Amino acid sequence: MYTTLSSLEECPCDINANRRKLSKTQRTHFSFLPFPVTFSKCASVTSGHVKQRLVQRFSLIMKGCVFFQMGKVHKNFLNSTSSALTYKTCPGKLSVQGAKITKVIRTSVCCSVFIPRRPSWRFIDFHSAASTCSPSRASLLTGRLGLRNGVTHNFAVTSVAGLPLNETTLGDVLKEAGYLTAAIGKWHLGHNGPYHPNFRGFDYYLGIPYSHDMGCTDTPGYNLPPCPACPRHSAAMRKHQKDCYPEIALPLFENLTIVQQPVDLTSLAAKYREKAIQFIHYASRSGHPFFLYIALAHMHVPLTLAQPTWDLPGQDPYGANLREMDALVGRIKDKVDSTAKENTLLWFTGDNGPWAEKCDYAGSVGPYTGRWQTRRGGSSAKQTTWEGGHRVPTLAYWAGKIPANATSPVMLSTLDIFPTLVSLANASLPPNRQFDGMDVSEVLFGRSNKGHQTLFHPNSGAAGKYGEIQALRVDQYKAFYLTGGAKACDGSIGKERRHQPPLIFNLQHDIQEAAPLDIETAEYRAVLPVANKALLDILWNIATDNVSTADYSHDPAVTPCCNPQHLVCRCQLAYSNSSQRC
Repeated sequence: MYTTLSSLEECPCDINANRRKLSKTQRTHFSFLPFPVTFSKCASVTSGHVKQRLVQRFSLIMKGCVFFQMGKVHKNFLNSTSSALTYKTCPGKLSVQGAKITKVIRTSVCCSVFIPRRPSWRFIDFHSAASTCSPSRASLLTGRLGLRNGVTHNFAVTSVAGLPLNETTLGDVLKEAGYLTAAIGKWHLGHNGPYHPNFRGFDYYLGIPYSHDMGCTDTPGYNLPPCPACPRHSAAMRKHQKDCYPEIALPLFENLTIVQQPVDLTSLAAKYREKAIQFIHYASRSGHPFFLYIALAHMHVPLTLAQPTWDLPGQDPYGANLREMDALVGRIKDKVDSTAKENTLLWFTGDNGPWAEKCDYAGSVGPYTGRWQTRRGGSSAKQTTWEGGHRVPTLAYWAGKIPANATSPVMLSTLDIFPTLVSLANASLPPNRQFDGMDVSEVLFGRSNKGHQTLFHPNSGAAGKYGEIQALRVDQYKAFYLTGGAKACDGSIGKERRHQPPLIFNLQHDIQEAAPLDIETAEYRAVLPVANKALLDILWNIATDNVSTADYSHDPAVTPCCNPQHLVCRCQLAYSNSSQRC
């Protein structure tokens, strides 16, 4: 049975139905909190031997950008193992943004943010497990590719299901190991019934159930094409615009309750920051380990700012959003440093590359241009298996444990986050299933250069069947059995092409993926059998594994709506009002 952590404030409107059903034996009370905190197994969490065994563990993940932190661990655990995190997409020019951020390299594959006073271990060959939202998040939280966990493409506003219930999430494992767990930000793995994050291993949740362009708001922000604000009268709803959602407002959930619909995007970052800091504070004081998963959407359209760009001289909307995101991450990290610096692992990464059809609002792919594809039409970024779609530079930080101000070329993946954090927590991987990630704690601690020899890049919308594997890495080589380009800024779409024998690029010499190896060369002939065998091996391994199948059916009745009597489900149970009542 899963239980939830109540609201972080003593607000009657935020105490959800799931918590009201709990028996007295399922609650525990901390003296510094004005409300009970619930766990799935309170006895094992609060017993004396567990308190002695767990000094405190802390884990935070941010995505879209994505951000992970893992913190206080046993002393013996810190001495015997190593550890690491993830984040999302950004654009492509150098800009000076003030004293705190001295330089921001804006590359669409990820926000490569250099902040001298925040030293970190930077990974430059780090990859998302898919190049679109739901599949990349599902793989991050399960350590399994979409062909195993069932999530091969995005869920919708009307999706009845989500990440299959027989899949075990990172939140599930760490909660069972005695962690306080929280998810803040975009979920996009199912919002209906048991697919909600409160039932997927997270005691506390604050965020939006899917992408913030999947519902109208009163603050629509920058998008291409632009979407209108939520209509105030029914006549306006008849002016339907493609890819906009005038009929339903974007909701903000706190646990199982919709506390604001439509959500105010201009203040959303501040809400996330406030609740993340509160969670870190009381989790640290509780003496329990904690895991905080933060999934930000700053670099995803629509770009919405608390401060208008005209108040930020020389900044475009994308750069301003990047700056705001960095400030949010910095505030959270400052809280960690003042609370549990020596015992906290921060992992910052992304879920996919830029959404090229959004042009200047999407960012650029930097050096990962996929030139072979772009010369033939279409984008080589999000939704593709080119490097610009899935390569996401990543930062890891753990004071005194992880090398500072260093760069690692080791090939790693968001798939590695699950087994690495499970290992660092001294927990066990779920049985009777195969994992595609590996424990890379030794790499994080700078004691090993051993990463993946092979990585597999599933189809994510640009070409082929969703989830199928028709592109892979073998050391510095990348083989394509299928290529295709997503919709580009100019509107072009790259034709789907099958390759037998496959295109093979040497990324060590051709990071732009411009010129495949000549099939007559000795180099090509040496790599080809290795790539073919790797592909056959993974397909056989998946075929013989315990795999899941996601339900992608739709029903308008499951659309989140706090007040069906009002146009676009507008409701007055606003987050700001509930905070004032407290």
